[in-house]
Amino acid sequence: MSTTQQIRVGADIGGTFTDVALDLHGTLYSTKVLTNYTAPEQAILDGMQVVTEQAGIGFADIDILIHGTTLATNALIERRGAKTALVTTEGFRDVIEMRTENRFEQYDLNLVLPTPLIPRKHRFAVAGRLDASGAELLPLDEARLQALAGQIAAEGFEAVAIGFIHSYQNAVHEERAREILTAKLPGVPISISAEVSPQMREFERFNTVCANAYVRPQMQDYLTRLQSRLKEQDAQCPVFMIHSGGGLISVETAIEFPVRLVESGPAGGAIFAADVAARFGLDKVVSYDMGGTTAKICLIEDFTPQTARTFEVARTTRFCKGSGMPISIPVIEMIEIGAGGGSIAWVDAMGRIQTGPESAASEPGPACYQRGGDRPAITDADVVLGKIDPDNFAGGAIALSKPAAEQAIAKDVGDKLSLTPLEAAYGICEVVDENMANAARVHAVEHGKNVSENVMIAFGGAAPLHAARLCEKLGVDQCLVPQGAGVGSAIGFLKAPFGYESLASRLVGLSDFDVDGVNAMLADLRETAEKFVRAGTDAPIKRDITAFMRYRGQGWEIPVSLPDRVLTQADIALIRDGFTANYARFFGRSIDGLDGLEIEIVTWSIKASDEVAKQTPISVQTAGTTICAPHMRDVFDPAKGALVPSGIVSRANLKPGDMVPGPAIIVEDETSTIVTSPFDAVIQSEGSILLTRKGV
Repeated sequence: MSTTQQIRVGADIGGTFTDVALDLHGTLYSTKVLTNYTAPEQAILDGMQVVTEQAGIGFADIDILIHGTTLATNALIERRGAKTALVTTEGFRDVIEMRTENRFEQYDLNLVLPTPLIPRKHRFAVAGRLDASGAELLPLDEARLQALAGQIAAEGFEAVAIGFIHSYQNAVHEERAREILTAKLPGVPISISAEVSPQMREFERFNTVCANAYVRPQMQDYLTRLQSRLKEQDAQCPVFMIHSGGGLISVETAIEFPVRLVESGPAGGAIFAADVAARFGLDKVVSYDMGGTTAKICLIEDFTPQTARTFEVARTTRFCKGSGMPISIPVIEMIEIGAGGGSIAWVDAMGRIQTGPESAASEPGPACYQRGGDRPAITDADVVLGKIDPDNFAGGAIALSKPAAEQAIAKDVGDKLSLTPLEAAYGICEVVDENMANAARVHAVEHGKNVSENVMIAFGGAAPLHAARLCEKLGVDQCLVPQGAGVGSAIGFLKAPFGYESLASRLVGLSDFDVDGVNAMLADLRETAEKFVRAGTDAPIKRDITAFMRYRGQGWEIPVSLPDRVLTQADIALIRDGFTANYARFFGRSIDGLDGLEIEIVTWSIKASDEVAKQTPISVQTAGTTICAPHMRDVFDPAKGALVPSGIVSRANLKPGDMVPGPAIIVEDETSTIVTSPFDAVIQSEGSILLTRKGV
C-alpha cells in the first residue's frame, strides 16, 4: 500500500499536552489531551479514540502509528534514568567528568560544570587498548570482565554502557566485552559506543553511549507497554518512531537506540515547517514551535532544516554552548529554551521578572487550570491579557479561571513589584517574548544569518499567541500560521520520511586517498542506512553522502557533499574543490598558498530515506478583502500598552482571500492566533493564516 493510501496517526507526547493527528486519505483530524505522566501511553490511546471517532473509523483501520516523545529527554534532564554502569578503557574512567577542559564561561570564577550522568563509583576500567588506526596494542582483559560481570549483577545495575578508546575504528573489544557481560547479565540491556555513536572524540562518544544505556530500560518498558495496549484496543498497526534527525525508524530500533529519540518531538515540528515552506516556495524560514513546556526555533533553508552531528541536552547556563550534556548523534539543529505555556513566572533577588525553565506541565498545570497549581504560568498571563477566552480553551474542553490566574500572578509577581495583575501579566509576556527573540537572534548569528530576512512559521499550542509580538521584536515582516498549527509536530510526523543516517569516523587525507578502502567503507554505511529504511518501506531510496572535512590540525570539520556513486581517483579533485568552496562560504576565505597543508576527511555520513514527492509551490497572498469581526473583546496590545477592543473571528468561518485587520484574534479549538495592531491577517488559498506587517 502506498503512503497516500495509508491511514496514518501521528502522536506527540509533550511536557503538557499529547497531540494526536490522523490522516484519512488527505483529510486531517486532530486533538490535544493532557499528558499522563503516570502512564504516557494512555494519553495516546485517549487521543486516538477522539480522532478515530471524528473520522468514523476504528483502531483496527489504522495502518501505521508514528510516535515522538519527550520521555527520553525528560529522563536525562531530570536524572530519572536507570542505574547504569560504564565499562571503559583503563585510564579513561574520568573522561565524562573531565569533559574537554573547555570553560563555557571563560571569566566566571565560580563556574560549575554539569554533573556527569554516571557517578565515578559506577564507572569501571578494564585493560586492553587499540591504537588510532584500530590495531590492537594490548589484549582485552577478559578475566577482569568476568569478575566485573559478577559485581554489576550483585550491585543491581539496570543497564550497562561500554565505551573503549578508538572503538569507532574497530569494535572488536567492545563486542567481545558485551558478549562476556551478556552471558552473566541476562535481561540487562548493554549498549556499545561503536554502534550508538561510531565517531571520534571520546568525551562525546562516551557520554552518548551512557545516555543511551541510561534511558534504555525506561524506553523499552514504555514502548513495549504501548504496543501491548494498542493490541488490546484491536490496533494491529506497526509503530514507528521519529528520531532526532527527522526520519522514521522501527520501534525495535528505537528500543535499542533510544538516545536517537531525544529530540524526536521537535524534529517533527521542523519537518512540518519545512513542508509548509516547500508548499509556499519559501527558501528562508525560521520555524517557531512553542508548546506547553518549551519553545524551539530552527532555521530552514531551501526547504530543509539545518542539521548537526551533535547537540546538547540540559544546558546549565542559558544559550551557552558547552554547559550541557553532549549527545553525538545526527539531529535537526535548533535552539530550545524553557519557554512554554506552562513555564512558571517568578521574581529573582534583583527584582526582575523571570520565566522558566520550571514548568507547571499538565500536573498540576497553570493556576487557571484549577487542577491544584497555584503558581503563575505564561498561560495565566495570556488569560489575564485577554489572549485566551477562559470559556473556550481547547474548544471548551478545559474550563479556565481568570480569577485564579490573577490571584497567582498577584501573589508571586504583582505584589512583589507593586504591579496590578494586568501590568504583571504584561511584564511576564514581555519577558518570555524577549527571551525567545534573543534565542532566535543568537541562533541566527551563530550561523551567520540575519533572522529578519526570514519568514516565520509558527505552530504549537502557544506559538500563534506570541508569534506576532515575536515578529515585532525580530523585525520579521511575515508569519505563517498553518492549518493544524496547534498540533504541528504530530502533523509533521505524518509527513516524515522513513530515514536513517549512518556515520563512521575514518581519517583519510586527500594526499593518500585510498579509493578502494573508502568505497568499501561507504558500501557498509550504505547497507546499514538502507537496512533501517527498508524496515518501514519498499519505496525508492535516495541517499545523501557527506564528508566532514578540515585542514589537518584544525579542531572541527565542515560538511562537503559527495556524489552518490562509486568514487574514482578523479573524484579527489572534485572533493578538494568542494571543500575549499565550502570553507570559503563558512569562513570568508579558504587557506591557500601554504605548502604541505593537508586536507583530510574525518567523518563520513550516508543519509538514506524514501523519496518524497515534490510539491508545486503556491503563491503567497498579502492582500485581501477586509471582513468585519462578529464579536469584540478587550485584549492587551503591546504596541499601544493598553487593553484595546479586538475583533474575535472563528478560523472555521474564514475563506481564502479574507483579511482580518489587527488588533484581532482568530480562534480555533487547538490554539488562537493573535493579530497585534501592526499586523493584518490574510487567509491563504489552502487555509493558512499569513500575518503581514502593515505598510510593507
